[in-house]
Amino acid sequence: MCQKVRFEIEGHFDAFFLCHCTYCQKDTGSAHAANLFAKGAKLTWFSGEACIKTFTVPGTRHSKCFCTECGAALPRSEMGMIVLPAGSVDDGRLKQPDAHIMMGSKANWDDALDKLVKIKGLPG
Repeated sequence: MCQKVRFEIEGHFDAFFLCHCTYCQKDTGSAHAANLFAKGAKLTWFSGEACIKTFTVPGTRHSKCFCTECGAALPRSEMGMIVLPAGSVDDGRLKQPDAHIMMGSKANWDDALDKLVKIKGLPG
């Protein structure tokens, strides 16, 4: 958001998951996280490396990389793959998600959301 951190990812995205685990709910403040996964992709940081922070929930594999200036979610490299938060993509051209995962822990209010009224901008 603040444009201090700039990066590029080269490679093919293998999967796009909407994760409903409680950790993803906490670190997004929403019903789920939307992340793309790329094995063998290359992540290059162009600027802002001093603003990058990664937090890992103790005793878990759950981590979140973010900008310390504005809090925007950033990609991270873990377990031999790049994990890219979908909202961090500037051009917005992404494949459709492959699956909702961790549905056993989804938020109790995350049901039939497609039936809600859709408002193009802020409510009037």
